[in-house]
Amino acid sequence: MIKLVYILIIVLSFPVLAATHIVCSDCHIGKVSKAVDMSERGDTIIIKSGTYTESLIEIDKPLTIIGKNLPKIKAKNGEKIFHIIADSVTITGLELMEVKRSFTEDRAAINIQGGNYINITDNVFTNTFFGIYIAKSTGTKIIRNRLTSKQKKEMNSANAIHAWSSKKLTVKDNYVEGHRDGLYFEFCDNSTIDNNRSYKNLRYGLHFMFSNNNKYRHNIFEENGAGVAVMYSHEIEMYRNKFLNNWGQASYGLLLKEIKDSKIHYNLFKGNTKGIYGESAIRINIFNNDFVQNGWAMQMMGSSEKDTISYNNFLQNTFNVSTNQNARNYNVYEKNYWSDYNGYDLDKDGIGDVPHRPVKFFSQVLGYTPEAIILLRSFFIELLNFIENIVPVLTPENLKDLQPMVKQLDNDTV
Repeated sequence: MIKLVYILIIVLSFPVLAATHIVCSDCHIGKVSKAVDMSERGDTIIIKSGTYTESLIEIDKPLTIIGKNLPKIKAKNGEKIFHIIADSVTITGLELMEVKRSFTEDRAAINIQGGNYINITDNVFTNTFFGIYIAKSTGTKIIRNRLTSKQKKEMNSANAIHAWSSKKLTVKDNYVEGHRDGLYFEFCDNSTIDNNRSYKNLRYGLHFMFSNNNKYRHNIFEENGAGVAVMYSHEIEMYRNKFLNNWGQASYGLLLKEIKDSKIHYNLFKGNTKGIYGESAIRINIFNNDFVQNGWAMQMMGSSEKDTISYNNFLQNTFNVSTNQNARNYNVYEKNYWSDYNGYDLDKDGIGDVPHRPVKFFSQVLGYTPEAIILLRSFFIELLNFIENIVPVLTPENLKDLQPMVKQLDNDTV
């Protein structure tokens, strides 16, 4: 009897072999939803090439779903396609299509609600309202997906990858285009956003709020309504990203609002209306970045303080720095290269012997009277800029780089 008990214990300790279910138009299983219902924990579902019209597929157990030759799943009646409430689910190799707009629910091709350690890899999302919607998830990975849509109006559109109240996310190597926000994170901590390209989205390429201790690295934010908005967050690292041609009346490469204790380094800001706009940005280290041919390289409001701006290249920007503060400056500018610096270096140590004032008189005037931009290239304005540089009246007297570099720095941001 004792031997029988031991044998039962040993047998029961071995995992049950997972099954594999094949879905195709002429198979025993012709619908993805049927395969999901038939599956047990840990099973694999292989979907063969073809077009399937299905929606509201709920996954409540660990499963692996694999598409062969990119099968298409079109949303039936425009509803969400996959609704994941289990842990350890993998979906890979599918094209998910035609999830329609809704004003009463967050419709997504893949909706993750509370499931942890989900893997969404190598999928294509075409014309979906939300592409991937993540809520209350830990350890989820969104890798090598392509999400494109043709949304036209910001108020009627949704985000490509949307995450809320989640942590330890990995969002990597994705391409997102044509949504409201390409990437959106709210109350998401300790996550890595790496090597994504966010292109021609209506509002922001990346938008995150109340999200702390995150790393954003090697991403490209190009031709969006605005590049990136960082709001109400702390301990953020933004490293080797490219903010390109985010151009419009109120467009930024990077918007900083109510952010503190963060690093912005080795990034390229090129062709943006404003490279960086800072409002209540506190204790931010901005170093080894390149600001190239922007309208304003940096616009730091008076509420931003204790920031250090060092070892950056400011190259051919219309305005390098502007502020709404005309009394005191509470940030440090040091050892930057300014392409409009006219000083000299007699001791040949690579540092200019004359401090550089990066705030021009005219940039302050534009803060009060934007229409004055038509005078930008006039001789009168150049004269006023020269006088203000000698005797500061409208610009903060102490906003200057005491050690400007005389040669462009090799920041390797391209």
